Amino acid sequence: MSDGDGRSVGETGGAGGTVPGVPEWDDEYVDRVSDRLVYSYDLEKDRRVRGERFDLYGRLEVENRKQFLHPAITYGHHEKVGHLFVRRTDRVSVADLDRLADLGEALAEAWIEPDERHFETEFVFVLVAPEIPDAVAERVVELESRTLLRYGYNGHYWLRFVVAAPETETVVASPGADVAAAFRLWADGGETGNERGGALGRLRSLLSRRS
Repeated sequence: MSDGDGRSVGETGGAGGTVPGVPEWDDEYVDRVSDRLVYSYDLEKDRRVRGERFDLYGRLEVENRKQFLHPAITYGHHEKVGHLFVRRTDRVSVADLDRLADLGEALAEAWIEPDERHFETEFVFVLVAPEIPDAVAERVVELESRTLLRYGYNGHYWLRFVVAAPETETVVASPGADVAAAFRLWADGGETGNERGGALGRLRSLLSRRS
């Protein structure tokens, strides 16, 4: 992949400037979210990608392999990579989401190396805004997409979206965007964003929840 080097979570172990090598954000909300993300993602501040600027970029990489009789004999290597892009904005519109969807498609073409080891790549775009219009909440759910690479022989990639309004304690997210839980700072130990059980319940929650 050509997305640049990241920091090792094992070497840093924290966020918010408390550990050397980990960025600190001037935005208190984003900084607190980074405290949750650092244990899963390598984090970077002020990332620019194809003309778009993001306050926070995170990269997650997981490699699964099966073992046969002895640890030295492995097979079935599968790689999963996650890319997280977070931006604070004064307002969010459907057009903003559609533009990010186009960016996700372009990055998938440029960054993914489709081979038999590639299992899944996820691109998640998060916009932090003062409020979430109803049209935006509906579009967030509609935009989630899964694309097979070579009919699935080279895995697949997801495009997912999250919009958070911390001032009103509201988050809407694509049904599969589990990272949305990190942006719900006010729900300490509570619901995670894809709650109320089942696909229909999750969809209803994403469209109607205004907590």
